[in-house]
Amino acid sequence: MAPPPRDSESSINATPEYHDFIAKLTAYHEKRGTYFDPQPKVGSRLVDLLHLFNIVVDRGGYDKVSDEKLAWRKLGQEFSLGANNLPALAFSLKTAYYKYLAAYEISTIHGKEPPPREILEDTTAKGSGLLTRTLENYTRGRRDTGGLGNDPSDASGDDGTPVRDRNASEDAPTSGGRATRGLRQAPPQRVLFQPDTLPARRTPQQHHTSAPSHNAHSIHTPSHQPPRGASTSYNPSSHPENMSAAVSNYEPRQQIPLPLRPVVTPGNNPVEFARRHEAQKEVGAGTRYGATKGMMLPGNGFDGPNIYIRCLLALRSNIPAEQDYALHHLVKISMERGDKYRFESFPGLAEALLDKLLEVSSLFYDVEWKISYMEDDMNGDQTIDGLSGTSDILQRISKLSQQEVDDNLQAADFQDRLLQINEAGLTLRNMVMLEENAQYVSELYPLRDFLTIALNLPKLDMTVELKHYALDIAEQLTKYMSFEVNDPLYRSLLDQIQSPDRGAILTALRAISRISMNLEESNSLRGVPAAAVQNIIDWTLLYDEDLVHACLDFLYQYTAVVDNVDFMISELQVESLVNQLTRLLLYGARTTEKELPLGRDWKKPAPAEPAPVPKDLLAQLLRLEEPERSSKWLRCLCEEDKDESITQIALWQAYQQRFTQPVHEQGRAALLPAAEFIKGVSTTFADKATAQVQAGPVQKFIIKGIRFRHVPVDLSGEEYSKCLWRNHPSSTIECGEFFMTAEQMYNHILKDHLHAPQLDDGKFQNHNQDYMCLWGKCQRYRETSAAKLSQIASHIKVHLPQKKEAVDPYGPPPAKRIKPSYIIPAPRQTFLFQNTAVDERNDAAGIPLSAVLVLRNLARNLPKTEAEEVAMKSDEKVSLVDRLFKPVEKQLFEIFAHNKSLNLYMSDLLSTIKEA
Repeated sequence: MAPPPRDSESSINATPEYHDFIAKLTAYHEKRGTYFDPQPKVGSRLVDLLHLFNIVVDRGGYDKVSDEKLAWRKLGQEFSLGANNLPALAFSLKTAYYKYLAAYEISTIHGKEPPPREILEDTTAKGSGLLTRTLENYTRGRRDTGGLGNDPSDASGDDGTPVRDRNASEDAPTSGGRATRGLRQAPPQRVLFQPDTLPARRTPQQHHTSAPSHNAHSIHTPSHQPPRGASTSYNPSSHPENMSAAVSNYEPRQQIPLPLRPVVTPGNNPVEFARRHEAQKEVGAGTRYGATKGMMLPGNGFDGPNIYIRCLLALRSNIPAEQDYALHHLVKISMERGDKYRFESFPGLAEALLDKLLEVSSLFYDVEWKISYMEDDMNGDQTIDGLSGTSDILQRISKLSQQEVDDNLQAADFQDRLLQINEAGLTLRNMVMLEENAQYVSELYPLRDFLTIALNLPKLDMTVELKHYALDIAEQLTKYMSFEVNDPLYRSLLDQIQSPDRGAILTALRAISRISMNLEESNSLRGVPAAAVQNIIDWTLLYDEDLVHACLDFLYQYTAVVDNVDFMISELQVESLVNQLTRLLLYGARTTEKELPLGRDWKKPAPAEPAPVPKDLLAQLLRLEEPERSSKWLRCLCEEDKDESITQIALWQAYQQRFTQPVHEQGRAALLPAAEFIKGVSTTFADKATAQVQAGPVQKFIIKGIRFRHVPVDLSGEEYSKCLWRNHPSSTIECGEFFMTAEQMYNHILKDHLHAPQLDDGKFQNHNQDYMCLWGKCQRYRETSAAKLSQIASHIKVHLPQKKEAVDPYGPPPAKRIKPSYIIPAPRQTFLFQNTAVDERNDAAGIPLSAVLVLRNLARNLPKTEAEEVAMKSDEKVSLVDRLFKPVEKQLFEIFAHNKSLNLYMSDLLSTIKEA
């Protein structure tokens, strides 16, 4: 019968020495006031503390073993803890030693006073350094669970408030003094962006799950993984790039409701507080509470709210140190984790940042803005309407009395407050880069009032940073907003166009051009001052691609409204704008050449007879034996053509006529029989040539798929050149002999046609005689003859074939002929194209596209303006379209012909001009 199963196995050797050791340990822990388990359990085994103590001491003690890599795993193997999940079992073994033997080792082996229990037994066993650990040098960066085998949590991020240490660089006229941690420099993106596929507005059920996770399996993530927070590894003296790994790995978790229990204080329960105080004294000075097994000690076990909630509460507290802590982490998280940082997941955070930002006015004016969401509480010049916005905010700002502020030297409190406000602005600016956040805060009317206030701050160097943050925020929000002509934010953005700051102008133009982009209503851009429009027109002349592109985007939106075009015609000189836009149609154009045919290819009719065989080719063919000779002859005089055919009898007779007599004279092998010759034709042109019988009144035996060549080729496939010399000026019959090289044809013409005497060395003697050029249709030396042979010889070289390039026998083979010789290609012409930028869909893009769209708007809307009616009633009766576009019409047609990228848009523009 099998023995009954046991829950655990014991590895304890209960010797007298063991019992004596356990008794000493029990007395030691009672005196120290800590909990002691004489038989701790690791996995399924009970641990022999004496054996464990001796092994660790022999190896140098707890600190040395902990510093050695994988040392506790090796100890776990010696204690036979098993192979399943050995890292967790090894940590449990280390924790058992840490809780029950570490302090005893320090006291008995090293002869030192062990650290207090709050930094030893009450913390986890991670790390080492027990011999040098003190209350002064040990700062817990996280709250420890104190349980065996449980990793600590750092979700609370309580690493203290960052210290603002100023340095000499803050003496420069900056916006509030830069803290040494340099948070506003863009850190490296340590986490690859993964777009959140969940809907922007979650259902109530989704709010109770791991919403920021990017896949459904993240809900089932084991709970023993350590929570992550933003502030657990904060080091204010580190480089900005050394950001917290906890922040970069942070995943917002399910929020656990915090149970509220009354705290005993001298105020609410003095009797109970005094009793507990006396009980603590009796336990000993080194303990905080009595050692009770299983009790959750204060500060242990519960991580507290996540970093977002802590930052929100700290920001609302109005305590400067707490707000420093909150803004520091909000800036860091908004930079590194902006893809998951959504306002709707943390209600009240946007409002808290907005309250902080509104404090900026109190630095320069005697005002404290207050946001009111009650209709009956809107009294006072310092109250901002949180329901529908403050329509007279600009008038209120103009009535404020400005305080005397030195732009180069500020007090420490002033500098710290401005730095906090800039950090709040930077956080909000980083967060609205996410479309969900931008759409969320676009509905906050107090935010519009803040943007107006920020853009109208005094023109000081210290306010430049916050103004740029406000412009960046406005650029992201205006696509979800619509403005009336007198809207304060709209007027403030228009004022920035006349600013001397290029960055402010660029961002303001982009913000204005995006107004109502994502709304059904259009952006009319009414009320733009004439000076601002003139500046935008002038800036298109600058060699600044970003600024020119922003100006063209604005002009495209502006000229889409007829009233705006009427205003431009009446108040400004638009001729220069049309000329500049025409020039910009070729901005960044790349000139390319392309050869295009001027018609279709032409096919020569097939000759009825084969071409004569050149002498040198005939000599080469006669040296060959049959059937190779007949096959080579066919290749030299015939070529494939699926639409043509040659009769078998004509091909056989041509073969006999060419080779019968030379073969007999040279004693070569006899010719092939007719049947074998016809069979060889199909073999030579195996791809297309076939022997067939052509039906009709008289049946014909033909070879379908081949035709005679006009010009023969040599054995390597190179074409010969034909001599076009005529025997008499009135004759139309040409010589017709073929030559491969220009030298052969030159000698042939001088010797056989001009009958020039040839010397022994091969050269020709120069004669004084009248010579005429009878080459083809050449008119040279027709009316006036050449007086010398050298003159006509120099002219003859013009008609000779070009010298063929030598083929490298070791190089790559020559390219195959693309078209047959009977195909005469159409004449071709080279065209120049000036193509501008295109996008990934090969459509027009960039500055040229914006320029042509502005021109099209002008051409469409000019006939609808009142200025057009006035122009047509005048004596000249010239339309505005003709007055503006006629001077550049030729250039527009040239661009239409040469710029294929803008072809469709230019066609539409020219059609609009013609119809106007």
